[in-house]
Amino acid sequence: MPKETLELLSEFRYRLRHFLRFSEEAAKEAGITVLQYQVLVHLGGFPGRDWATISELAERLQSQPHGVVALITRCEDLGLVRRVHSVTDRRQVEVHMTARGRKCLDMLAARHWEMLPALAQALHALGDDLGGKR
Repeated sequence: MPKETLELLSEFRYRLRHFLRFSEEAAKEAGITVLQYQVLVHLGGFPGRDWATISELAERLQSQPHGVVALITRCEDLGLVRRVHSVTDRRQVEVHMTARGRKCLDMLAARHWEMLPALAQALHALGDDLGGKR
């Protein structure tokens, strides 16, 4: 790999890690983990409805379903979400956000939204620098 390409990859990883570190710290300040925040984001932003199944959340989080079950249990213990058996398929469990979860999500999402322009600008500049390099 050419040195310039490695420099671009390094800058991309730095900018991405900077954003992720911010996210981790913001979640911690709110009293939750970054994974719990991600559950809330995916519930609040799930296309077409206000809830998701365990398997849908596992896909969004790129995690194994059994790990997501444990994560949802921890979110339930904090009062962020609740599980509801589906009325159409009793084998399926829907994960719904609580009012407390919504309040937490709204606060954290606003902070994350404020950070996105800087990340987008940095990524755009990297894209300009990339200019077809590989």
